[in-house]
Amino acid sequence: MAKSSRRRRAAKLMDRPSASTMGEVNPDDRISSLPNDILLNILDRLDVRNAARTSVLLRRWSQLPAMLPRLVISAPDLLPSETKTKKTNGKLVRRTKAAVAEALANAGLSNAELVQRTNAAVAKALADAAKVVANTAAAKATKSILARRDPGGCTIRLLSMTFYLKDDAPISVGHSVASAMATCKIEKAEFIVLTEKECLECDVYDMENYGTRFVSFFNECVNAFAGLTRLHLQNLRFAKSDFVSNILVTCKKLNYLGFLNCDTEDWITLQVEHAQLSELSIVNCRFDMVKLAWVPKLTCLAFEFWVSFRKPPLSFGHVPLLEVLRLSNVALNRHKMVKLSTFLHETSVRDLRLGFKSEKHS
Repeated sequence: MAKSSRRRRAAKLMDRPSASTMGEVNPDDRISSLPNDILLNILDRLDVRNAARTSVLLRRWSQLPAMLPRLVISAPDLLPSETKTKKTNGKLVRRTKAAVAEALANAGLSNAELVQRTNAAVAKALADAAKVVANTAAAKATKSILARRDPGGCTIRLLSMTFYLKDDAPISVGHSVASAMATCKIEKAEFIVLTEKECLECDVYDMENYGTRFVSFFNECVNAFAGLTRLHLQNLRFAKSDFVSNILVTCKKLNYLGFLNCDTEDWITLQVEHAQLSELSIVNCRFDMVKLAWVPKLTCLAFEFWVSFRKPPLSFGHVPLLEVLRLSNVALNRHKMVKLSTFLHETSVRDLRLGFKSEKHS
């Protein structure tokens, strides 16, 4: 009852600006005199960077971002411009050019080739530096906004965090989100975990490095992962074959789980058992076999570009609600034939989307 009373009082306060939060209002500033719910509706349409900029207008505006029902904070949206990155990283540019010149001093390259290699190295160094800046900004914004959130205030309808798996920023985000989960009501919470390199740029060593970083992040922020409803992972190789199962066991509230370009050192049979999972995406992953043993709420599955040569690479157990299935692959000669009539006979799929670039199906 006490919590309900606090929420009703908070809702009433949101309907009108208080005298203490109005500050020195310009009589020509009609926007600032609008009720809080209208201003929040306006801010909800902005990205976090522009929403935060409104804080300099009045003290009242500075309190609004912490009252938003949707908090979507994305590190890629906070990337500084290329010009700004160059201006603030002059030493980095000079060090990179010197390192490339020293490394290629005896390579016998033409001037044009040397310039090309140097420019590429500088561009990569600046891009990495920009991601560090963006990641740090995302972590600070997450901590600042969530720390000012009123535990008795309105429900957070969506808390979505997108960040790079680099430095200490992910752990900072994880701790901030875990604290908010313990004090505030959150309907949906999402982590989109990115890596510095894109899928096509990653080699095995990159994936092993990213996998090690993610395991450390996961172990440090178990409480945050336990409250997630959506999780997207990419470019990870796990040293321990059972770690993927640990994700499923820990993240009991997941409705969506996405793997892109992920695997384990020893190709494993991934057995999926999850009570809440309704959407699963496994794209360009190297699992020997994926068994959907018990996923009673699964309605949508994307299974694309598998590498395993087993027949079939996917099997269905208890998936009574599965209706949407997307299958795509580029088959090699060693791939086993996929007979869809046999493959799907125990499912109730109604929406089947195929993208086979071969004759390995019938």
